[in-house]
Amino acid sequence: MFFPASKIIWFFLQPLNLAIVLLALSLLVGYVGWRRLAGSIALAPFLILLLSAWTSLGALLIGPLENRFPRPETLAGVTGIIVLGGGFEGAINLARGGYEMNSGGDRFVEAAILAGRFPQAKILISGGDGALLLEGEGDAVTAQKLFEALGIPASRIILESRSRNTSENVAFTRDLVQPTPDDTWLLVTSAFHMPRAVGLFRKAGFPVVPWPVDYRTSGEEGIGVFRDNVLDSLQTTTTAIREWSALVAYKFTGRIDSVFPGPLD
Repeated sequence: MFFPASKIIWFFLQPLNLAIVLLALSLLVGYVGWRRLAGSIALAPFLILLLSAWTSLGALLIGPLENRFPRPETLAGVTGIIVLGGGFEGAINLARGGYEMNSGGDRFVEAAILAGRFPQAKILISGGDGALLLEGEGDAVTAQKLFEALGIPASRIILESRSRNTSENVAFTRDLVQPTPDDTWLLVTSAFHMPRAVGLFRKAGFPVVPWPVDYRTSGEEGIGVFRDNVLDSLQTTTTAIREWSALVAYKFTGRIDSVFPGPLD
């Protein structure tokens, strides 16, 4: 139940959808004659969109997540590289083939670079189709085709294509890998997503070395308006609210031990 419930709740919580729902509610309330209440409700979607799209709110919310885990300065003896899904346009790739990426595609670009840097390391790709309604090609399937096209042999690739969310990413990956205390596994995922992912791996007893990618901010935005284009600001705000909400939900349901996992936990 956790997976469908999380998708449905998030559908209504994300800023754009919430603004639309509140606007529809204000129209309905106004239609039945409660015009003063309708006007008050209509103010809410305006404020939501203004703060989300025109200010640096999103950057301020996502910054602590992105800065939580720095990359290690030195690495040696890497056993494998775990890449969490979320970087491909699954519906497009299912229909057209190819390797169309979204804003999280850095995960797979960086993984390919690391594969060349550590030629003995395995590459484990974790990610199925995480959509609730839309059908798409799982990221693990697409990534395998991409890596083989880039010259990475299939013998180095481990696929986990059943997972639909981060919790399942970790559980299924642990079962596949069966890590030993002497192993060193890099974890490649978006920087804003790293605290939740690391918290889950710790809870599963699977130590990983964070390798964050896909930064959405420079870290120098500060408080202000029009610090980025409107669509990017809205997306950053949406991503930040989603990630903080997920951290709270995962802590509340016992999936992680801390609401904000960090390097020294």
